[in-house]
Amino acid sequence: MERLQDRTAIITGGASGIGEATVRLFVAEGARCVIADIQDERGEALAAELGDAAIYQRTDVSHEDDVRAAVARAVAQFGGLDIMFNNAGYVGAPGPIAQVPVAEYDRLNAVLLRGVFLGIKHAAAVMQPQRRGVILSTASIGGFRGGEGTHLYGALKAAVIQLTKSVALELAEDDVRVNCIAPGGVATPLSAAVGDQTIPIDILEKVLAKFQPLHRAGTPQDIARAALWLASDEASFVTGHTLVVDGGYLAGTPWPKQSPTMTRRPDPAP
Repeated sequence: MERLQDRTAIITGGASGIGEATVRLFVAEGARCVIADIQDERGEALAAELGDAAIYQRTDVSHEDDVRAAVARAVAQFGGLDIMFNNAGYVGAPGPIAQVPVAEYDRLNAVLLRGVFLGIKHAAAVMQPQRRGVILSTASIGGFRGGEGTHLYGALKAAVIQLTKSVALELAEDDVRVNCIAPGGVATPLSAAVGDQTIPIDILEKVLAKFQPLHRAGTPQDIARAALWLASDEASFVTGHTLVVDGGYLAGTPWPKQSPTMTRRPDPAP
């Protein structure tokens, strides 16, 4: 199981949640990873645990110099860049639209859209000349359906989906694939943070399971496995795509909750 043997990946937000699960899986599949995050203690501990296959690079994805430095570190340390996973996230700007401060919009945009743009930009600068590479980004089902996050969160995730499609058309000329993943209800430290409070993960898993046709919450490993497939040669004919990983949530109303007129056959005529 070495589908990423000798490939180099940068994973933003790689110190926890989906990012950490992806770092662990990519390393297990033969990749060398740059853990790009602002959680220094967690990132350094993860890199130390994984040994020579991983390094930690402090990276605030909203700062272009940081993103540029992460790409340069991958090239200098591991000899190149094959996979860029723009995964760093932030949940913010809650409340009615008339009450959202512009500063909160700016902060959310800086991570969710500007950070993705910067990751794509600097990865492309390396991948286009070498005529190979994979760029992934984390979107959300909130980019397809209202009410799955704050107003601005959904709008910015929708922008990530559209940016993915647009850039995929350009970079296809250089055999660089660009895709994104839209997670549904996944129990992570990020999704457990509600305002100033944090919901215990086990409680969050039970809550999320109630809404999923598959009757369980998603896990960081579910998204990591989707990222692995998109990053591997198994997805070599896939670009400009958003892979929804949501337990069937966007498909519609779970069967037991549908109207009885839809789920029960009428009694046979006497």
